Amino acid sequence: MDILVMGGTRFVGKPLVRLLQDAGHSLTLFSRGNKPVPAGVEHLVGDRSTPEGLQLLEGRHFDVIVDSSGRTQEDSSAVIARTGAPSHRFVYVSSAGVYADSELWPLDEDSPTDPASRHAGKAETEDWLRSQGIPFTSFRPTYIVGPGNYNPVESWFFDRIVHGRPVPLPGDGSTITQLGHVTDLAAAMARSIEVEAAANRIYNCSGRQGITFRGLVQTAARAAGKDPAAVEIRCFDPAALDKKARKAFPLRLAHFLTDITRVRRELAWEPGFDLEATLVDSYTNDYALRLPTSPDFSADEALLAG
Repeated sequence: MDILVMGGTRFVGKPLVRLLQDAGHSLTLFSRGNKPVPAGVEHLVGDRSTPEGLQLLEGRHFDVIVDSSGRTQEDSSAVIARTGAPSHRFVYVSSAGVYADSELWPLDEDSPTDPASRHAGKAETEDWLRSQGIPFTSFRPTYIVGPGNYNPVESWFFDRIVHGRPVPLPGDGSTITQLGHVTDLAAAMARSIEVEAAANRIYNCSGRQGITFRGLVQTAARAAGKDPAAVEIRCFDPAALDKKARKAFPLRLAHFLTDITRVRRELAWEPGFDLEATLVDSYTNDYALRLPTSPDFSADEALLAG
């Protein structure tokens, strides 16, 4: 198939492009040109946030459009305004952050969404695609981690563990979160193109299990070759902090756990990485390659003040 990938040169895009190439698809990548692209891939260099940049797509048509970087409905509809709807599928990276707070866990794809969420634009994109009759498949991961992650998720924990710093945790550390490996998400996305039942479907896509914050610290310590018992954990009360200070902790302060039954069943997909292997891979093939590091721990003081 002739596939346009919006992005494709960073984090999720890199393993996805590799899988699509291996499957024999013809690829066009649209990016700002800051990163190299693999051989045999057409590269359109432009800024998708400007009409001038998107002009490069005018009159082009694709079987599949993969949008891993769009955050709002306007981001994605502006692409389709130039290319027309893809003949086969629009594959979108949404976020489990669209869901509203809940007392029921794990969250499934029919759980209520939060119109005030900072990820609301992604849910609006899904609604728009459905309203336009554009066949789409959307993925709602929780936290995507692994080599190349430019968001401070696992690296936040590695920083403190490697440098012998106390790890601030909200409450008693029993809050449950959920991580998924970037390659597993890419594999599910590539697989969805081949499955007709995936048309007009939304999938939660993360690791099989949740883990407490304390468990995450222990797993990250093992991945870094450290004794988990030697890592100091200091708990703080998030309610005693202002919003800015709370943002110094990299994860949601409430439970964040999704049900991935649908994606496993309908795509015949299984995560290839459990959490232990995920963090080992991220540490060995990313974080450790950047050592020594000099992180800024000043924001920890505000957390621990709570």
